[in-house]
Order: sequence, then structure tokens, then C-alpha cells
Amino acid sequence: QVRLVESGGGSVQAGGSLRLSCAASRYTNCMGWFRQAPGKEREGVTTIYADGSTTYADSVKGRFTISKDNAGFTLYLQLNSLKPEDTAMYYCAADTRYAVADCSKSDVSEYIFWGQGTQVTVSS
Repeated sequence: QVRLVESGGGSVQAGGSLRLSCAASRYTNCMGWFRQAPGKEREGVTTIYADGSTTYADSVKGRFTISKDNAGFTLYLQLNSLKPEDTAMYYCAADTRYAVADCSKSDVSEYIFWGQGTQVTVSS
């Protein structure tokens, strides 16, 4: 079992920035963020694996940056140049089923553990 607690969401104007944090109860090989807007399906945003490799959805490349602390228990997501279409509930997610080399077998939106979410609202 992995407990995840997100924080840092809020309301900003387009072009603004936010930093999300996620405190994990233990270390996992596969971690990331997905988001879900009202009436829409979950969308994988970004992942970071235990070896430090990262992936990003095309929609956020160059604007969002995922990172973690050295112990791997706290995950961060820096959101820059925010757009109204980034408005969604953002969830931190983790999966314990895979070795690091196999993390990409599952989209982050399908990871088996996630937190309560933190709301990001971007106004135009």
C-alpha cells in the first residue's frame, strides 16, 4: 500500500505558475501525475521512474517539470506558462507492480495508487 498526499494547487491566471507537491508513504519505482477535468477522462501528464528518467505528455512538454527529492518520498510538479486548458484535478500516482525497466508498461493514469488530488484552475 502506498499513501499519497498532494498539495499546492490553486487558481492562477493564464501564463502563471504553480508548484504541486506529493508526499508518499514509501518509495516506489514508478511515480507520476495524471489529471482529470470535469466530464473528461483521465489524462497522463508526466512520470518519473526510480532511475530518474522522465516522460511528459506532448501537451505539457516544455512547460511542466517533474522532480523528486533524493529519498524519493516527495514528488514535485512545476507548472509554468499555464493555460486555461490545464484546468483540472491533478493526482499524484504510484505503482508497485513493476521493476524500473517496466514502468512504461502502464500509463500513469492507470497506476494503482493515487491521492485525493489537488485542484488547478487557470483563468484566461
